[in-house]
Amino acid sequence: MQNVKGTYDYIGKEQAIRKDVQATLQEVFELYDFDEMNTTILNELDLLSSKYAGGDEILKEMYQLTDQGNRSLGLRYDLTIPFAKVIALNPGIELPFKRYEIGKVFRDGPVKRGRLREFIQCDVDVVGVQGPEAESELMQLATEVFKRLEIPIVLRWNNRRFLGEVLESIGIPSEKKLTTMLTLDKIEKIGKVEVEKELESKGLDPRTIGQIIELIDMDNPTFEQIACKCGVQELLGAIEVMALQDLIRRLGLDQICKFDPFLSRGLSFYTGTVYEIFDASNTFTSSLGGGGRYDAIIGQLVGRDDIQYPTVGISFGMESIMEMISNRSIQQIQKPSVVVIPIGDNTIIAEALKVSAELRNSGIRTRIDTGKRKLKKSLASASSKSIAYVILIGENEAAAGNLRLKDMNKMTETVVSLNEAKILLQS
Repeated sequence: MQNVKGTYDYIGKEQAIRKDVQATLQEVFELYDFDEMNTTILNELDLLSSKYAGGDEILKEMYQLTDQGNRSLGLRYDLTIPFAKVIALNPGIELPFKRYEIGKVFRDGPVKRGRLREFIQCDVDVVGVQGPEAESELMQLATEVFKRLEIPIVLRWNNRRFLGEVLESIGIPSEKKLTTMLTLDKIEKIGKVEVEKELESKGLDPRTIGQIIELIDMDNPTFEQIACKCGVQELLGAIEVMALQDLIRRLGLDQICKFDPFLSRGLSFYTGTVYEIFDASNTFTSSLGGGGRYDAIIGQLVGRDDIQYPTVGISFGMESIMEMISNRSIQQIQKPSVVVIPIGDNTIIAEALKVSAELRNSGIRTRIDTGKRKLKKSLASASSKSIAYVILIGENEAAAGNLRLKDMNKMTETVVSLNEAKILLQS
């Protein structure tokens, strides 16, 4: 018996760390006034495979199934398309609308470090804000998330409209812009030589390929250098880049948020800004998160290509984050404040259960040890888990209405009332 490849069960300390990371993300999302949402895992296949969905590469990885009514369905491969569906199904929703969702997604793709087939994504999206203030707020949010997780990051960003303008200026036909973008997006993974080979395989003019290689050969080119070289400074994509770049500088994010003229991300639905988050120390090469602007999806979903719902989002990869922090100390994981150990028959166990309920009602995390082990072993177990206090209840304590509170650090015992125990445990 074994798990399906690319899927894992999480228990004990590892699950506690995962929960702690999710709690950190959720706290930051709510500080930025995003409301929680829960979308469907099962979706109509037509929705997930439509022209405005994830693109050919992701659609190849989609899990497909048929229900008993012979309907074609699929498991969601991200949280973006289900979110767009919700907005399309609720035309009266007040805009701007900000949401977050933490949930499982499924992709039948290659398995490697930080990339699984069943995994958790943590998304935030805002619909109804046209300007770059939406992107810049999400950049602020991402910076705060990784600051709290103590992971140094670089957020690489670009604008697909601007990249399209650059490619047009050097002679890339409009029907080949998208595929050229996807090749350029892989330059960090496959290198310049392989990019050149891939561009040749697409049937591009050799002179055009030469111009692309000239851009690649530029040493860390700025937006201004690329725009000036290609003569696109006054086009819409370039104007959008300038507006966001100005906000990034004013917010003091320019040391973390770096312009990358060849970034485009793999999903075909992005219409403007795109960004991807990486480990700044380069010890972990996979993406820690990413996202961008997708203004066209919702309008297309409601059958109105002429109407745009300005939308931008960012997704955090739980599995990649876990790979980054898997070797850390787990001291921050919450342990029971106290363990209650009954010493005696069912009457004493009932008393211990009552005491435990009272402690929990007061917000004190409580475990009850009813394993009927020898007291010495129960105390050793509590000590090994670094639990600070143990409450012992025997016949004498039950008869007197008292508790025996044992400080596991000082190895001292005190007879106290339940109220006194609550005060000591909350102090």
